[in-house]
Amino acid sequence: MIDRGAVFAARERLGDRVRRTPVLDATVDGPGGTVPVTFKLEQTQIGGSFKVRGSLNALLAAADRPDEVVIASGGNAAIGATHAAAMVGVRCVVVVPATAPAAKVVLLRELGAEVIAHGDGYPEAYAHATDLARARGALQLHAYDLPDVVAGAGVVGLELDEQAPGMDPVLVAVGGGGLVAGIAAALPDRRVIGVEPVGIPTLHRALQIGEPVDVEIDSIAADALGARRLGDIAFDVARRTGIGSVLVKDEDIVTSRRFLWREFRIVVEWAGATALAAIRAGAFVPEDGQRPVVVVCGANTDLASL
Repeated sequence: MIDRGAVFAARERLGDRVRRTPVLDATVDGPGGTVPVTFKLEQTQIGGSFKVRGSLNALLAAADRPDEVVIASGGNAAIGATHAAAMVGVRCVVVVPATAPAAKVVLLRELGAEVIAHGDGYPEAYAHATDLARARGALQLHAYDLPDVVAGAGVVGLELDEQAPGMDPVLVAVGGGGLVAGIAAALPDRRVIGVEPVGIPTLHRALQIGEPVDVEIDSIAADALGARRLGDIAFDVARRTGIGSVLVKDEDIVTSRRFLWREFRIVVEWAGATALAAIRAGAFVPEDGQRPVVVVCGANTDLASL
């Protein structure tokens, strides 16, 4: 079980090894007019996303420091794990599916990771990573469904509690659910809302059915939010804390990404614009007097696509 105490322990463990990312108060366009928001600029974190927090917390929490870590990921989780491994002086092996974005694979190699391509999707890559970790005696990290990884991500919520205090809702993009679960565990008295593409509704379907289930993956944001099912930890936290769920269309993610660049010169990947899309498209309408917090989760993208 991940709770606020586990997140506090993660913050103590991480210390100043990661960045306390800034916030930005702004107004954005919504269907009914302008909406005041606070952006949590987590794309400025080491590695370009929140992911380093969880991987580093898991490494620091390990009873015995491994010589090597293995992770299956085609993107931000692998980048975060590679940075975390370098911080503590261990090797990082990344198993990527064949569909992994080329720009992220190139970056992983530049960062010093051993990159192994295996399978057409995450399940195959994960199974191979499990076999590799066992064979090499390495520590296996998970992109989103490992307690220390979720607790590390939750430190974002503790920072928000200080930077944007109050009861305003927090909107978070969801893939496997590690970030939204960590933030909800850190902020148990605050409304946390998961935002997903219509084409990858892992949280939405789990809440509908009553347990995590496999979903089809069909979204422009699949390179970062392409988990086939919600993590068990995320579902547990969602059930205990009442995490909300809204869906957004790909076209709204696209226009929100362009909006962030045009209005604020903020460069993000598709996932990084997903939470904002909920407000701009009207999938989430704040109450009068509310200033929602929008977590901008990542910026590992090809600049040519802007």
